Amino acid sequence: MQHSLKFIDQEKSRFLFTLKERVETYFNNSRLSRNANKLMIFKTILFISLMLLLYALIITGILPLLVQLLLAILLGMTMAFVGFNVCHDALHGAYSSNKRVNKGLGFIFNIIGANAYVWNLTHNLVHHSYTNIVGHDEDIEIAPGLIRVSKTDKLNKLQRYQHIYAFFLYGLTTLSWFFKKDYLKFFQKNIGDSHTNKHPKIEYFNLFFYKIIYYAVFIVIPLLVMDLTWWQFLIGFLSMNFAEGLVLGLVFQLAHVVEDTEIIHPNEENNIEEAWAVHQMKTTANFAPKSKLAFFLCGGLNLQVEHHLFPKVCHIHYLKISDIVKKTALEFNLPYNENRSFFSALRSHYFFLKKLGRPA
Repeated sequence: MQHSLKFIDQEKSRFLFTLKERVETYFNNSRLSRNANKLMIFKTILFISLMLLLYALIITGILPLLVQLLLAILLGMTMAFVGFNVCHDALHGAYSSNKRVNKGLGFIFNIIGANAYVWNLTHNLVHHSYTNIVGHDEDIEIAPGLIRVSKTDKLNKLQRYQHIYAFFLYGLTTLSWFFKKDYLKFFQKNIGDSHTNKHPKIEYFNLFFYKIIYYAVFIVIPLLVMDLTWWQFLIGFLSMNFAEGLVLGLVFQLAHVVEDTEIIHPNEENNIEEAWAVHQMKTTANFAPKSKLAFFLCGGLNLQVEHHLFPKVCHIHYLKISDIVKKTALEFNLPYNENRSFFSALRSHYFFLKKLGRPA
């Protein structure tokens, strides 16, 4: 019987011990909380307000159709930014030391279409524990049969062009998420190969209730109150979701599926022969680490290395601790993967897909 996957080289866990000590010293000496600060609160108000404003402008129908379409695209992107900047930190328990605040802000995830409970299972418990591990991290199973990211995956002729059509598929991320993925993940027996699904009864109600809320807010109400034909609404709805899905998809792919990151296979005993923190360094990459714009919009997820090592620290602090992480990684002779810009990361992802889409 196959046992749960384990990280077995604990000798190298000295890296994480040393790093945690140094980061703790930074916060203590700076007299800073690991949670949100005034800038974080400003970002929260800004992105949520912008999302509500865009929705109001669209739903009132007072603007020309072309402008409404552009606003729908911007709304999709803004919902992704709300997810990055507000919900993500809250659901990790990093936004506040108050669990009620985290739960309340994480609740917004349900309103914009995703299920916070399912996300916690697939992202917090599985992806963060088993990053880029084949058979465990389902986040790298982007579109089985269409996108190949592991050399052990079966290769077909269509995948020769995956470096081209993959970006269109990323745009379908939220449509799949909101209408299929959450239901699929909730009702399947296992997530990955390590987590068995056993849900509290209230979560069965929450799954369907908040999906209905999303469908009502973004489908039913617009169709009832706006002077649109069904096909005009469909163009706007699909454009909004394509923009949101593309932003979400790219931020994840550029952090884990680029040329310098590794796709890992467990050994015959279903173990990983290295410490968990070392594994994170090999499977995660930063992009545009010095870009304040990328940091502001992506909720610090352009500094994905820091996030994976310190998911309980609010992203607003990642810029300050990134130098500590990089210095410590170099001391322990560990990789610190980073692409200097968004476009260099995009290029790396493109060539990664191109290589995996062809025979070795």
